[in-house]
Amino acid sequence: MLTITAPAVPDIRQARARALCVAGGALAAAVAWTVEVPLLGIDLNFRYGTSPTQIVAVGQVIGASLAALLLGWLLLAVLEQHTPHARTLWTSLALAGLAASVALPLTVATTVATTASAVAGLVVMHLTIGAAVIQLTRSHAKHSSSQFDEAITKRNPSGSCPALDRRIDARGHPATRA
Repeated sequence: MLTITAPAVPDIRQARARALCVAGGALAAAVAWTVEVPLLGIDLNFRYGTSPTQIVAVGQVIGASLAALLLGWLLLAVLEQHTPHARTLWTSLALAGLAASVALPLTVATTVATTASAVAGLVVMHLTIGAAVIQLTRSHAKHSSSQFDEAITKRNPSGSCPALDRRIDARGHPATRA
């Protein structure tokens, strides 16, 4: 029976790369806000229903993006422990999350208090963060084949799997090795 185990010591390079992805996403959010609000003069505000108008500040942008990015990192780490297809599954979930986050500014576009420039600014901000993070994080996710290969190598340093190396003869009996 082949069991896949996690390494006792986490891969520092992978953790550093993922931390940089999270920091890069937060930086992308801050840059997008800086370009949109002070430079272009867009008032990033919105209102849901009858609630008062909310102004989107840079701290909220950075905080929300950090929270979402850290949850994405956690999801990828959990998926890598439980499925050999973590990279593909995480990418699909990340794209679905990006689509949902882009849908939020579009839903407030119907209110009178939200301007078209604010909706466009919020959509661009969401897409900027998604573009900056999804591809980078995906490129640092473990490949499904590499996890299997690592497990085989740890179990048998020669790189072969004894269960797969057994030879059988025409009658289905173990063959003798020459």
